Amino acid sequence: MPLLQTQPQALSDSEKNWVLFGVGLGVLMSTLDVGIINVALPTLVNQLHSSFPQAQWTVLSYQLVSSGLVLGATRLGDMLGKKHLYLGGLILFTFSSLLCGFASSINWLIATRALQGLGAVFISGLGLAIITEVFPSSQRGRAVGIIGSVVSLGIALGPSAGGLLLGWTGWRSIFLINIPLGIVASFLVARVVPPSVVLGGKQRFDPFGALLALMTLGSFGLGMTQGQSQGFNSVSAVVLLAIALVSFVSFLLVESFLEQPLLELHLLRNLRLSMGLLSGWLVFIVLAGSLLITPFFLERVKHYPTVKVGLLLAVLPIASGLIAPIAGALSDRFNTRSIGLIGLALMIGGCLAISTCDNQLTESGYIWRYLILGLGLGLFRSPNDSTVMGAVPKERLGIASGLLSLSRTTGNTIGVPLIGSVFGALSASVAVGKDVAVAPPEAIIVAFDGTFRLAALLLCGAAVASAFRFHKNEQF
Repeated sequence: MPLLQTQPQALSDSEKNWVLFGVGLGVLMSTLDVGIINVALPTLVNQLHSSFPQAQWTVLSYQLVSSGLVLGATRLGDMLGKKHLYLGGLILFTFSSLLCGFASSINWLIATRALQGLGAVFISGLGLAIITEVFPSSQRGRAVGIIGSVVSLGIALGPSAGGLLLGWTGWRSIFLINIPLGIVASFLVARVVPPSVVLGGKQRFDPFGALLALMTLGSFGLGMTQGQSQGFNSVSAVVLLAIALVSFVSFLLVESFLEQPLLELHLLRNLRLSMGLLSGWLVFIVLAGSLLITPFFLERVKHYPTVKVGLLLAVLPIASGLIAPIAGALSDRFNTRSIGLIGLALMIGGCLAISTCDNQLTESGYIWRYLILGLGLGLFRSPNDSTVMGAVPKERLGIASGLLSLSRTTGNTIGVPLIGSVFGALSASVAVGKDVAVAPPEAIIVAFDGTFRLAALLLCGAAVASAFRFHKNEQF
């Protein structure tokens, strides 16, 4: 049990930068692994003699564990200390990567990927909390922006790095590459991260709330996945989503009565926190959906080869990653609300510009449109994440970081089927019922443009939420 500490240890600028590097390396490792495994699925089907639906469980087992346990993990971080749990997550992630690399069957790989997800939940859930704790409010935006850049870099590099490793050394290397990264990150975190702020008094963990949160998030994620593959009117999707709804209502009831709940619901009364989570959630719905449908346009309308599509898809995360530290530094010096709203305005403009794409689109036309969208994302995320983390007391940073992680994962989980369904429905309305996979280019163009207009509307909702929270909480 760590010693009680109610104030963070003061560090020099050099020490804080080493903390940022160590934590960022762990975040990069876990982010890379998401994109890498998606590229490897066809290879896993052949090499491990499995079906494609079975191979998909190597992705699902990781996602369900890492999203379902995030609230429990971050609550433990507030109670027991974030450093030790983050370090434990790094070690577990590294060790499970070794097990994944030596998997002899698809079932063994699925199980070790779930173990990897358990390590990842502490990395993704507590990394931002550690950074917020170490850096004072005057430097928080820049630090949060750098972590945002690391996430964008991992998203951009994951598919291409996975493709290179698959071509050079085989599928096992996509997991074994984590071993040296994990060792270096673990050493740095152990040496440079100071002891964390922990809660005072006698603290009790809420196992029932953690179980209900796991049931809610796990059933929801699996139900959305089943809905995408089998239809949302299928028995399995309906049952799983019903379980998620009942579990969620039960979770709220239980948490409202407990003296020491997993999630203190009164925190959500703070509009800086709740509206920040809502606007971030809407942004990630749009982001997940745009990454889903853009390849259809590039491949089916423009007939670009796969390599070129991969390079063009990297424009958005690279632009976001490059601007995020700048946006964070600006939010430390100027009006956080203005920077975030400018970012959302750019995203709305980017979506409207993308909604004018047709079969005459050039590479440069594609790049400037998605560059606007990516720059807007980078300008929005750093100030938004910094504001959310600054809206809670030091002893609640873990749970705030977990809620931010949940807004990303649930946004992605909802964005793919929602945007995908709109895209498919618009395409079918033009192609007289044909599936989007066989629809003519004309139908795909109409569907693509219409879906991005919907995305712009969702981002308008995010802008309203972002403006509302500051109007109610800040005086100018």
